[in-house]
Amino acid sequence: MYDNELDIVEFERHIYDVFNLDVKAKAIIAERLPVSRVASATVFLTSQQLLFCYIDSVTKLTLGDVQKMVRHMGLRAQQYIAPSGDVDYFDKIAKNKFKHVFPGRRIVSKGDLEYYRTLAPYRPALVQISEVERGVIRQYDPTSVTNWRPGVKFSYRRLLTS
Repeated sequence: MYDNELDIVEFERHIYDVFNLDVKAKAIIAERLPVSRVASATVFLTSQQLLFCYIDSVTKLTLGDVQKMVRHMGLRAQQYIAPSGDVDYFDKIAKNKFKHVFPGRRIVSKGDLEYYRTLAPYRPALVQISEVERGVIRQYDPTSVTNWRPGVKFSYRRLLTS
């Protein structure tokens, strides 16, 4: 898919159009890794040494689906990038779903919205990764006993500094 510079530039432009995030892909670590029967993930490193995972599917995805896929891939998420750069995207949808289920109840804390955040539509998804656990990015394999097998060996850990 990303054989030449033109494809990478198109990929970067697509990410900017959907997420309003300007990234420069330095290296594609894993391209179109299967993460479910209908979804695939592309893991890439930016010029600022940030690791991102882009997940797309032919069917609908929610934040909960993406969280589960990222966890099964052996990645630790640092941040889920909201569509159009809207910081409150997941909270807005969670509040609407909460009010639909409990019309007369007030939202007391963020904990009340935690479950409803996972129901937010999230296709395509872009996740900033803080760590690759055990140095292996796994991929979905329906013939495996655990449904996951090693896909790409890659070590990464983002150290936060002040």
